[in-house]
Amino acid sequence: MPPEKTKRACVIGWPVKHSRSPVIHGYWLKKYGLKGSYEAVAVPPDGLEKFLRGLPRDYAGCNITLPHKEEALGLMDEVDPLARKAGAVNTVAVRPGGKLYGFNTDIHGFTRNLESAGKAWQKKKPALVVGAGGASRAVVAALVGAGCATIYITNRTPERLRLLGEELSAAFGVSLHLVGWHDREDALATVDLVVNTTSQGMEGAPALELDLRKLKDGALVADLIYTPLETPLLREAVRRHHPTVGGLGMLLHQAAPGFEAWFGVKPEVDEELRKVVEDDLAKAK
Repeated sequence: MPPEKTKRACVIGWPVKHSRSPVIHGYWLKKYGLKGSYEAVAVPPDGLEKFLRGLPRDYAGCNITLPHKEEALGLMDEVDPLARKAGAVNTVAVRPGGKLYGFNTDIHGFTRNLESAGKAWQKKKPALVVGAGGASRAVVAALVGAGCATIYITNRTPERLRLLGEELSAAFGVSLHLVGWHDREDALATVDLVVNTTSQGMEGAPALELDLRKLKDGALVADLIYTPLETPLLREAVRRHHPTVGGLGMLLHQAAPGFEAWFGVKPEVDEELRKVVEDDLAKAK
């Protein structure tokens, strides 16, 4: 009987050294006693197609982070219908014959993370999404799937906002409300959830320009950023007595479906894993 082949997976991005995905998947590989490996691979924008074409030769699949999520969709052999609607792929599994199957686990991760807020997340109440990149696509898909009746989107660049709104409104058959950047704070008075999908507030970046004074009492504030664990936006929300959800939970939950697809085990997102990643983030400071 031939020896069992070691399965390999990776995360690609540009840059990618900040990714905690190797810590997460390394923890699960050890926990479940699996023969496998997971690594970070820096892939520049002009090298994405070449890397993905060669993926089946070396890997069972990969995660995809910035700036490749939208371009990767067009390089797949098969795409999950929900990922196609969202217009972004963040996870790839190599299927028989070397076919690349793309799906979007950010949608799952965001939903599971919001569920951790309990009753503070009023699923069907209006929400404001800040940003118009690949992450905002997953957030809108998750909100539509949860039955959110009214979704506002705002972005600093009007043209990018318009294009995203047109594309997602058509894909999901909903009417998204586009809010100009100068009017973003007026929208706060009408929503029960605010989600930051931009990089504003990340370590080394300026804080998100969003004054929460008009935000409804009890509204939930979510940030996809996990470095730092508490962003300036979340800190201000706590000061104003709003419930909050940070980005680490989304990172952990979005990793699980990919791990299962590559290594054949459905992993658990537990407190020990969260602590391992938090400790790793603390060491990196």
